[in-house]
Amino acid sequence: MYKLFMTTVLAIAALSACSNSTDSDDVKSLPDPINSVAFETYNAEEFFKTTSVLGSSINHLGNAVLVSNDESGIFNAYRVPVDGSPAKKLTNSTKESIFVESWFPQDERFLYSADKGGDELNHLYVQQLDGTKLDLTPGEGLKALMMSWHENKNSFFVSTNERDSKFFDVYQYNTNDYNRELVFKNDLGFSVESVSPNGRFIVLSKTHSNSNSDLYLVDLRLKMVKPKLLTQHSGDVSYSVYTFSKDSKQLLYATDEFGEFNQSWAYDLETGKSSLNYKADWDVIFSYFSKDGRFQVTGVNADAQTQLVIKDLFNQSELSLPTLPSGDLRGVNFSDDSKSMVFYINSDTSPSNLYVHTLGTSSIKRLTNSGNPNIKEQNLVTGEVVRFKSFDGLEIPAILYKPKQASVNKVPALVFIHGGPGGQSRKGYSAMIQHLVNNGYAIMMINNRGSSGYGKTFFHLDDKRHGEDDLQDVVYNKKYLQTLDWVDADKIGVMGGSYGGYLTMAAMTFTDEFKVGINIFGVTNWVRTLESIPPYWEAFRKSLYDELGDPATDKQRLHNISPVFFGEKVKSPVLVVQGANDPRVLKIESDEMVEAIRSGGTYVDYLVFDDEGHGFTKKNNRISASNKYLEFLNTYLMKTSK
Repeated sequence: MYKLFMTTVLAIAALSACSNSTDSDDVKSLPDPINSVAFETYNAEEFFKTTSVLGSSINHLGNAVLVSNDESGIFNAYRVPVDGSPAKKLTNSTKESIFVESWFPQDERFLYSADKGGDELNHLYVQQLDGTKLDLTPGEGLKALMMSWHENKNSFFVSTNERDSKFFDVYQYNTNDYNRELVFKNDLGFSVESVSPNGRFIVLSKTHSNSNSDLYLVDLRLKMVKPKLLTQHSGDVSYSVYTFSKDSKQLLYATDEFGEFNQSWAYDLETGKSSLNYKADWDVIFSYFSKDGRFQVTGVNADAQTQLVIKDLFNQSELSLPTLPSGDLRGVNFSDDSKSMVFYINSDTSPSNLYVHTLGTSSIKRLTNSGNPNIKEQNLVTGEVVRFKSFDGLEIPAILYKPKQASVNKVPALVFIHGGPGGQSRKGYSAMIQHLVNNGYAIMMINNRGSSGYGKTFFHLDDKRHGEDDLQDVVYNKKYLQTLDWVDADKIGVMGGSYGGYLTMAAMTFTDEFKVGINIFGVTNWVRTLESIPPYWEAFRKSLYDELGDPATDKQRLHNISPVFFGEKVKSPVLVVQGANDPRVLKIESDEMVEAIRSGGTYVDYLVFDDEGHGFTKKNNRISASNKYLEFLNTYLMKTSK
């Protein structure tokens, strides 16, 4: 089971936000002595003319794709025709971000989710053919998740925690009148994973520890029957769910039973036997099928970069595609008849764009223009996967971005720490990273011990050692940067969000290594955080405690690694950025951290967004944050004397 704590799509979106200076000039040209041409730098407003696009549901006619994009400044739903004609905006939210789920199978109604101000209490909505919207999961304090469609196309499955805030039940909704039936009452504290296409089976998971879990099966045709254990095993083995096969005869699941990495295995629901489905030298991170079951799409996390394999199950061969633009293939989806497919292409220097391809032809068509045409790709930088040795000789992977300014002068640098614990910095477009690099900062995105993607041994090396060995990885990352002849060894800072914000504050509090720190909604009081986790995390509370510590028994250690109690030790400038509605890292944590730093006489700047949570989804807020990042770095890192 991947570490779920402190990691969300919104947090990733927030940390992909661009940053730039408050200089009124949009573009600056600097000499490049190597190429004898000028390269350009851009401000935050220019970077945020880039559009983020999410979703790839194809409608029943096969002529349009349902996406969310933030062109308007906030995520709304759009209909993108596959013939390349202009997209149509379907919603007009100005307050809450709208994230699309899917079209209805037989018409152009669609489902989407939204929360309030980043509180993560998502409700599920339907927008009907006349444009009216209906909350399918009304009520206060609940969280709802779209699960899947029934193969009969007349119903769909939704999980909510409205009955018991700790656990999610499963409801089956009728597409005609939206009446619903409770089909699984979760009284035993399982995590609900997936429903079979025929609606007969539900697969559940049970977390025993952060390295040991099981899968269970419920047959909804059998009343009052206990869930059936599917993964009898001994020792520490983790299991998670990918999907059911389209004929509802197999369950695809992940397991690390046979080595360091997750493999894909298929469980036969009739015979009860499992067989290997797919393995690689890295984690298999997802696998799913086209709507008609012809194609299987499998993703592998290969050294912080996703590699896709698309298999034609009719002839047991890999799907042949025409030459694609450079970058990673993502978000593949097929039409009902599998005659066409849509997908995204993303690279370090280009944001995701949506494409369509008719199978059997040699052409592809681009459906979106996500990039800002004023930003030229040659002015951006491709990251390089590098490795360095930490204090104990352990090899630590990272992604290094070298700014073009480094060909002229030595440049300041930042160690950037991902969220989690157990997240991963990955290749791909990040407006924030590109913006800082474009403005002269080297960025090294560290995958410190405890990061996912490098095997289960590496993953568990930080268990109950947070703020200790992983912090030393951050310090040794700095030492590696100091060996590079193009980095200014005296101007190195640290930056991160969520758990990365915690390690940033730990680095600033418990070491004197870094000139500045930028803490973006980082944990600073582990005792309070672990005592105030949202109720709907109950199913994996034990896993959190195994990793981080139980506040009932490990309170002293958690106190000792919490920067808020030692804030007067911080001696170098810090910027703290926080969402007022954050349910994971409560605003009071950042309030108290700021006051603790100030009590020691050290400069700290503090930026709070009243309408955001654990991640910033509104463009204006992301621009404000980005301007603040660069203004702070330019003042306290770039311009500091040696």
